[in-house]
Amino acid sequence: MNALIPLNQTNLSRLPQELLPPSYDRGSIQSGIVHVGVGGFHRSHEAYYTDALLRSGDALQWGICGIGLRRPDQKIAAVLEAQDHLYTLIEKAPDGRVSSRIIGSIVDFLLGCDDPTAVIERMARPETKIVSLTITEGGYNVDRNTQKFDADNPDAQHDIANPLRPRLVFGYLTAALKLRRERGLPAFTIQSCDNIQHNGDLTRDMVLAFAGLQDPGLADWIAGEVRFPNAMVDRITPVTTDAEIEYLQQQFGLQDRWPVTSEPFCQWIIEDQFSNGRPEWEAVGAQFVSDVTPYEKMKLRLLNAGHSVLGLLGSVYGYQTIDECVADPLFATFLRSFLDHEATPVLDAVAGIDVEAYKDTLIERFSNPNIKDSLPRICLDSSNKVPVFLLPTIEENIQQGRSISHAALVVAAWCYYSDKHADRHGHALDVSDPQAAALQAAARRTPSDPLAFIQLKSVFGDLASDPRFSQPYQQMVQQIYANPDVSVLMQSIVGQTTA
Repeated sequence: MNALIPLNQTNLSRLPQELLPPSYDRGSIQSGIVHVGVGGFHRSHEAYYTDALLRSGDALQWGICGIGLRRPDQKIAAVLEAQDHLYTLIEKAPDGRVSSRIIGSIVDFLLGCDDPTAVIERMARPETKIVSLTITEGGYNVDRNTQKFDADNPDAQHDIANPLRPRLVFGYLTAALKLRRERGLPAFTIQSCDNIQHNGDLTRDMVLAFAGLQDPGLADWIAGEVRFPNAMVDRITPVTTDAEIEYLQQQFGLQDRWPVTSEPFCQWIIEDQFSNGRPEWEAVGAQFVSDVTPYEKMKLRLLNAGHSVLGLLGSVYGYQTIDECVADPLFATFLRSFLDHEATPVLDAVAGIDVEAYKDTLIERFSNPNIKDSLPRICLDSSNKVPVFLLPTIEENIQQGRSISHAALVVAAWCYYSDKHADRHGHALDVSDPQAAALQAAARRTPSDPLAFIQLKSVFGDLASDPRFSQPYQQMVQQIYANPDVSVLMQSIVGQTTA
């Protein structure tokens, strides 16, 4: 093999045109967007849309400056700096087609853990119009009991006392907005790109709560000047593996130390509420609407809940990836049955969307054998995901007297998963959850108290006190502990549904 070509700006001209290297003048781009949390999803989604917009015409004011706030972000910072912030996006279709392109929309990267002042000043620059976020559900600092801002968090206490050396994103946002107010600059938009229902509303609540603790006058200014658009985001983006790095080396002779893999499907639906201008993302496939609620509810209750259904049941059964689950006819049938009989009945009307076709597409996306979306990734932080993706569907179906058996089985499987940290064969599972210890402690009481797991109020609220859920759950969890082959119960539930 010839010597590999390191990915950087100088070497773009040496790369095959098949890689679609950016043709726009990256040296003239301004960072109109500052983005906190440059993980795989951001690079396959917002940065992808922005790259497409930069290619389409005069949009050089909308480049992205990435931000990392924690020490682990040093790794992505170093890789991007060495590559002039370029990376490859590899799209893998269900039919085996693979396409790759070099993304050039990220033009800088700053680390708050190294220099918080530099991050605050970058957010405060006049050219910064949007500060966007992918900080995961856990990054919003929500108290699980009150659902309010957790002011007792030591990092929050630190930030209140040390406004110029913040640790939480809210400290950075507040410090930057304070500078903009003092300098007579308009506020920037704060745009959540996280997979959370009403993500803009949640961000607004958390920012205002923090700012009110630190500077009530500033909080009032933020409430009047800053916009927080809600948005629905969607693109399956598994964790990058060595296989993607090796593919680029073998196929193109390209050395990219951290490419991103995704499916071809991509969706972004955004409420058109911005403080100080916005990119014309609609020109490259995004959709702006007045109310994103029905779209995000559809996605959370179908796609995200479907992921949890497969992730938890599949993990206990012994599968490794989402496509492996869907290749099993029983798992595919159980998933579709859940979507049809428990998730779809609680959806609102979704303008312009054929929900049946959406579910068909969803199954096709999940079955993509070229997207090896690992079950440990899907099950990551389930204590943050299940209460958002699945529990509201359970609660609404209970209220309306409909079936909850599919979802009850998923929760029972989660109990076994949390207790054993192993599949039905005894093989260890990679469990990563901020409440892993509490979940395991509750689950381990199940043999003597079958409802112990769902009595964990920080996750389940008062669900254990409702016999319409607790009774079928208790029967299922006892059966799983007696025989952890979840396929037996899955078959029974599917049979009852189709009878």
